[in-house]
Amino acid sequence: MRVKTAKKDRPKKPSRRRRIWPRDRTTALVVVLAAIAVVLYAVLVPVHAAIYGSPVAVTMGLGLVAVGAPLVSIRYPSIAIALFTASALLIPLMITRDAPVSAPWPWSVPMLIAFAVMVASVTIGHGWRRGLIQLALGTAAGLGAAVMLVSIPSGDSLIVTTSIVSGVYLLAVLFAGRLRVGDELTRERANTADEQAKRELVEERTRIARELHDVVAHSMSLIQVQASTARYRVPDLAPEAAAEFDDIAASARGALTEMRRILGVLRTEDQTAELAPQQGIDDILALVETTRRAGADVSLTQAVGDGVSMATQLAVYRITQEALSNAVRHAPGVPISVSLTADDTDITVVVRNAYSGEAVDAPGGHGLRGMSERASLLGGSVNAGPDADGIWTVRALLPRNPLTPPMEGPQ
Repeated sequence: MRVKTAKKDRPKKPSRRRRIWPRDRTTALVVVLAAIAVVLYAVLVPVHAAIYGSPVAVTMGLGLVAVGAPLVSIRYPSIAIALFTASALLIPLMITRDAPVSAPWPWSVPMLIAFAVMVASVTIGHGWRRGLIQLALGTAAGLGAAVMLVSIPSGDSLIVTTSIVSGVYLLAVLFAGRLRVGDELTRERANTADEQAKRELVEERTRIARELHDVVAHSMSLIQVQASTARYRVPDLAPEAAAEFDDIAASARGALTEMRRILGVLRTEDQTAELAPQQGIDDILALVETTRRAGADVSLTQAVGDGVSMATQLAVYRITQEALSNAVRHAPGVPISVSLTADDTDITVVVRNAYSGEAVDAPGGHGLRGMSERASLLGGSVNAGPDADGIWTVRALLPRNPLTPPMEGPQ
């Protein structure tokens, strides 16, 4: 029997949108300049052949050089400047001497646009100096053509062309500066992000090293001491048992040596070892006092007692710290209550504060996820969300002495 899958239950294929505009700046510039070149070439050759009486074949070649020079300037700016300057000088000289000229000369409108495009392309792509060189050489080419054909009036055309292209040059300089500043800001953001990632990695490695030192290394030291002193504490210990205890002590010492090597790898040279013990339940009062000094109204109820493993104490402290941080950040000015209670097997942590339903992140945030992961490593659980009275409540249940100490997890 074949089971048909409903259309709404079938996984949707990710839509593939074809990107029309290229992301790469050079590719985009090539596309724009190529489009302009095609349009200018289609106008320049007929205008010069029909109005100025220029030879069609020669105009086609020189026109191709003039409109194609901006494309060449992307990779070879010096060659492009030389090619355009030559075409800007030769195209006006191709005019028939006895032909009546009523159009602008030596610069026709298509050549004026091509000149402006060339100056802008060189300036944006290669800086204001080369753009200024192209502006000067192009203007000199037009002036040279006017000097060679002094019988044709050209003063107004040269003044208009020089003014327009000079304005385009100034705009191109400003635009090139804006692009340069944008590129520098992008590089700085990338560098800042890299440095932030490196700093977070170093901090994470330091936290891991600290907890390895304070929890795991401490427990291994106790094992080594207990095994080494067993023959003196236990009367009538059999030689075989004493030898076994000696082997356990030697293994513990070897493990401690490897632990010190790992801690040396995790800690960087520019960081000093933190000798203070890892935080536990007794440090929660200081944590609450620090939060109060920050302006928060926090009340604390604590009744836990002794006999709690170091791993559980650390988890209780971290969960309380994260819950207080979330409450202060998402519901500033709202009273916060912290309750720590315990029975023979478990410790319960409850942090409550009022919230509006909009200011608090969903329970899928990184902080709440970290709390849940830390609790699950010990065999506990964390629940977060509004209760029936609209009070945001973080409730954690942790074993006093977990059966399997955590080997890794969120720090």
